[in-house]
Amino acid sequence: MHETYMRRALEIAREALDEPGALPYAAVVVKDGRIVGEGLNRANGRYDPTSHGEVEAIRDACAKLGTLDLSGCDLYTTAEPCSMCVATMYLSGIERLYYALAVPDSAAFMARLAARDPKWQRRISAADLRREVSLPMHQRQMPAEPVLRDETSAVFEEFARKVEA
Repeated sequence: MHETYMRRALEIAREALDEPGALPYAAVVVKDGRIVGEGLNRANGRYDPTSHGEVEAIRDACAKLGTLDLSGCDLYTTAEPCSMCVATMYLSGIERLYYALAVPDSAAFMARLAARDPKWQRRISAADLRREVSLPMHQRQMPAEPVLRDETSAVFEEFARKVEA
């Protein structure tokens, strides 16, 4: 059964062959033995760094099912997901992950593309991204500082009171 879902992900990945800006990172979300979401990495074509196959498949599944809760769902993807995609999987409740290529395979593929055309160059590798997001905010390379904390807290408090009413 796993091969059936992975083959569908591979069919979607092949769409990247004919779609400018797409990459063969594709995914499907499966619930109760049926595919409920599909996605393809269209980040370059859409100028959207969040348009990864896994995120697109999760968006599709959530929209089709009318929920943010994908408990009971599995995700099949052509390559081991990046940190953003893994976070999205956790936030949506995906229960199991099945993948084809590992991070080193994907890194080699992307390096090959980047060597031929700089548009495929990534700002940060999957390995470095994993390391960065695991660090406390003050230890990350990207500077960060709080701004307007009290005013923002007041808006959040007002929202919570409205929901509780």
